Amino acid sequence: MKFSVFQTSHQGGRKKNEDRMGYCHTGDAALFVLADGMGGHPEGETAARIAIQTMAALFKKQALPTIDDVPHFLESGLLMAHRQILRYAIDKGMPDSPRTTLVAAVVQNGEIQWIHCGDSRLYITRKGVLLTRTRDHSYSELRESVLTKMGEMNRNVLFTCLGSPARPIYDLSSPENLDKDDRILLCSDGLWGPLDEDAIVNKLNGGDITLTGPELVELAFHTAGKSSDNITIIAVDWQEERKQTASRAVEINDDFSDMEEFTTTISGDLLDDVDIEKSLSEINRALRRS
Repeated sequence: MKFSVFQTSHQGGRKKNEDRMGYCHTGDAALFVLADGMGGHPEGETAARIAIQTMAALFKKQALPTIDDVPHFLESGLLMAHRQILRYAIDKGMPDSPRTTLVAAVVQNGEIQWIHCGDSRLYITRKGVLLTRTRDHSYSELRESVLTKMGEMNRNVLFTCLGSPARPIYDLSSPENLDKDDRILLCSDGLWGPLDEDAIVNKLNGGDITLTGPELVELAFHTAGKSSDNITIIAVDWQEERKQTASRAVEINDDFSDMEEFTTTISGDLLDDVDIEKSLSEINRALRRS
């Protein structure tokens, strides 16, 4: 795979940074993931960290060197992260559980597929034009008929997240072919909140991603001023020509001990194999029931 990536997290005007992000890749597959720990609940940064590390641990387990079933991986990872956050809260005896948004994308075989829960977003641009973006799980992005009944109250409130007592609601995309020079952006609401869509798209496509990425974050920070939320982004410049026929054949390898083929920017202690296997079995049973 050929891509350039820039990632950063800015504390903004907040007392602490509850956002987390990172990416992992083998030679043939990449995972980009971002989480925004939710204020108003305890340890939002912990929920975000658990979500990121759970996705990374599962990627490490399944990317051999590609993911055999990307939709199942994304759904399993999100639901496993949700369960791990709840387990953390139970183990700590917390009266309220930590909560977080999540957006994650897998790129392999010239395609991207993503999942998201909450209002952390993914954008894809092509030739300077917005190709697609995720729709937030907030009342402001529901159908206008629903909003009319609700009035103005609570339009920006999220109705789902990871770590809440209810099963998370999430959107899973269809695979999307990537063209050379496509730009991919994962970001928290600290970026898109103060900026309109045109400003994000124009700045994202303004040149070298390692230069436009920092400029985009600074633009959001200065636009929001002292009230700025945490601002976190992962920006990717895809550098492979589109494949005419993306191969679905995957060679599964049982040995993942060659760590030189696995690269990650995600820090912290990952779940051990026992936890991964136990959680996978439970998630798989839940997915089959649903």
